[in-house]
Amino acid sequence: MNTTTLPEAKKVGMVSLGCPKALVDSERILTRLRADGYAMSPDYAGADVVLVNTCGFLDSAKEESLQAIGEAIAENGRVIVTGCMGEEADAIRAAHPQVLAVTGAHQYEQVVEAVHLYAPPSQGPFVDLIPQPDIKLTPRHYSYLKISEGCNHSCSFCIIPDLRGKLASRRIDAVLREAEKLVAAGTKELLVISQDTSAYGVDTRHDPRQWKGREVRAHMTDLARELGQLRTPEGDTPWTRLHYVYPYPHVDAVIPLMAEGLLTPYLDIPFQHASPKVLKAMKRPANEAKVLERLKNWREICPEIAVRSSFVVGFPGETEDDFKYLIDWLEEAQLDRVGAFRFEPVEGAQANALPDPVPEEIKEERYARLMEVTARISAAKLTAKIGKTLPVIIDEVGDPDEDGDIGATARSQADAPEIDGNVFLRNVPATLKSGDFITVEIEDADAHDLFGVPA
Repeated sequence: MNTTTLPEAKKVGMVSLGCPKALVDSERILTRLRADGYAMSPDYAGADVVLVNTCGFLDSAKEESLQAIGEAIAENGRVIVTGCMGEEADAIRAAHPQVLAVTGAHQYEQVVEAVHLYAPPSQGPFVDLIPQPDIKLTPRHYSYLKISEGCNHSCSFCIIPDLRGKLASRRIDAVLREAEKLVAAGTKELLVISQDTSAYGVDTRHDPRQWKGREVRAHMTDLARELGQLRTPEGDTPWTRLHYVYPYPHVDAVIPLMAEGLLTPYLDIPFQHASPKVLKAMKRPANEAKVLERLKNWREICPEIAVRSSFVVGFPGETEDDFKYLIDWLEEAQLDRVGAFRFEPVEGAQANALPDPVPEEIKEERYARLMEVTARISAAKLTAKIGKTLPVIIDEVGDPDEDGDIGATARSQADAPEIDGNVFLRNVPATLKSGDFITVEIEDADAHDLFGVPA
């Protein structure tokens, strides 16, 4: 009997930098390449070509991207660059002339074509007929669901519209099909992402589509309502988190869905600052007083809601009074999770031309003060949970210690992966695994994390 040995598949390595939106791009690129017959390499040495998906949002991110490209060249030598910094091909080639090709953000076809050119596929004649599951770069139990590209805002400190273009929303039925597929495959937590989740569908006039016998619009509220109808194979309602939510008026409509248990009671809102003067210079909405009123209303409707935000300190022209205004606002807002960044000029951003730059030492001092205040607020909120029972999702289960106790790392509904806190558990069942939902009793807390046992 004659046998035919298929050639070994070419292997692709991937370095993915930057935000979750870039991670989704990386997953799509790798999924397409695997469908074309490529295998994935876990290291540089085994790869026929290495893809570096770059971040170009801040100068520090660009430096990290250039460093990653250099490391890939040193370890492998055959490197293709894509992502946000790919829009600056001249700068990349000036630093690393050895790169094989450079493509921009979410240019999937161009990336695949470059891989085909420099590492031609070696699959057999029937590989394309074999169903290929999507590649995930996150753990199996949570997935990012990207609903749009680009942004229509013109914030003075940001160049995202230059890198990724204007808002381009995906079809609502395509988003829901992807979500349904992810949940059926084992996803227990969906993290909805975009540059501006609240603006979803504005560019397509909310483009109504048929979904399961009813009409749904490309609108955040319709999307949230439909995602709340999903069920895991075990019959659970998956957690659905909304990220990058600008506080437009219609955001109020999703809070009752959180109270009903259809959406995770969590909102990630990029407030950036509170001082009206600074917000105006940032070209951001200056409605900080109304936001405080809305926060109060949201908490009355859904007491469990956790609000996360990030803030910029040391923006050009920020005075001590502006900073104190922000601190006072944070004291009143009592946000659950807060991140902060020292202002950093970004090449091409309008803010670079603003007068009265803040000295670096003052930025550092303000950053430290802000983080001290927010850590105190967080510690008080977490301490109030001691003695209560909370639902959590398991991220990782450890090995038994010398006493046979098994520990686990979990997250509450107030904690998004990678950016918020954890719930550290002891004395968990040996049958527990990543992605399980369990109820725990909280025994202790610090400024950012909780500690407990299964209830």
